Amino acid sequence: MKLYGYYRSSASYRLRIILGLKKIDWENHPVHLAKGEQLSVDFRAINPMGLVPVLDTGESVLSQSPAIAEYLEEMYPQPPLLPATSVARAEVREMLNTIGCEIHPLQNLRVLKYLRAEYGQDDKGVAAWCREWIGHGFAAFEKLALERAANRQYSFGDSLSLADVWLVPQVYNARRFELDLSPYPVIASVDAHCQSLSAFVDAHPDSQPDAPPPEGT
Repeated sequence: MKLYGYYRSSASYRLRIILGLKKIDWENHPVHLAKGEQLSVDFRAINPMGLVPVLDTGESVLSQSPAIAEYLEEMYPQPPLLPATSVARAEVREMLNTIGCEIHPLQNLRVLKYLRAEYGQDDKGVAAWCREWIGHGFAAFEKLALERAANRQYSFGDSLSLADVWLVPQVYNARRFELDLSPYPVIASVDAHCQSLSAFVDAHPDSQPDAPPPEGT
């Protein structure tokens, strides 16, 4: 199984977490988004959209992290990342889509490049844009987590779910853009707990082979 991704891509980060949690063997194939490798003829032959992540299962080539996550959940059901009942599964999907549909598209790399190129935004302006929309989404997610979390270790119930898999990479991005997390104590608590789990540690952007070395090294 081959995963084409980028160390700092939150959608790639999600899939690395899932692959780790389910202990699936996979090969890492980095695609450097900042250098435009996703726009190459070779990569567009793999994914015409020119986006990561892409998972080559050996039988099919899949893109879009929600579709890949559902595939992995069906093919590798242990440990389960969706609850047992239809209502609970819908509630988890609502939470992950609050991030995947309402936050992520507005701070995607190509959107941020467009803000710079077409509207003349500098780093400060781009960061302010990201904080605005991450904050809107986090306010909604925090409310849902307050209602649905059995404790402050996980976003839904008392076990890991895809809601956590979507949340943790988004918190990473929130910190990149210096969003104040103090209004979102449940989000911060869930993130802190998940960061103690080996699958999340191994999936972290800083742990990836295509991540740049720390400054000063």
